[in-house]
Amino acid sequence: MKTYLKGFVFIIIGIIIAFPLFSISYYTMVRTSTPQFCASCHEIQFAYNTWKTSTHVNNAQGFVADCMDCHLPAPHDTFNFFYSKTAHGIKDIIIHFIGSEYDHSKARENAYASFTNQQCQKCHRNLLYIPDKRGAMLAHRAVVYARAGYEKRCVDCHRDLVHRARAIYQYKQYRDTYRGLGL
Repeated sequence: MKTYLKGFVFIIIGIIIAFPLFSISYYTMVRTSTPQFCASCHEIQFAYNTWKTSTHVNNAQGFVADCMDCHLPAPHDTFNFFYSKTAHGIKDIIIHFIGSEYDHSKARENAYASFTNQQCQKCHRNLLYIPDKRGAMLAHRAVVYARAGYEKRCVDCHRDLVHRARAIYQYKQYRDTYRGLGL
């Protein structure tokens, strides 16, 4: 009887310790996963401002893809997600406090080099159904069903969708109108 009571006490103590630790960890992850939090560092302000003017925020569907959607693995890959989020956060904090010059173009190239098609396809699942745009449908088919040894990445064609300075907000439904104007 005494062994059962001892085990029960350990379980209760474990719950009492684990619940606050889990809650604090979860709260911290949620609070630090917003674009506004990312923009709190002056180094990231340019990326935040260019993201706000992009079609990843302004689109006819009303969908918003935030920093985590593109720059981190899918959350269902829990270990990899938390590891990547922590590594990115530590790197950004070190850069912020060391005060070294933040090179946006170098950071952008490093980000593009690390992107995989799966990161884009978390949101863009139905790439092969593009009514009235046969060329785009065929180009996406070459990416989705790539031949062996032929790796084409989404960012090879869609490089300037998000972090590019614009004079105006680029709404997706008006994008073709502005394309001819060089905006």
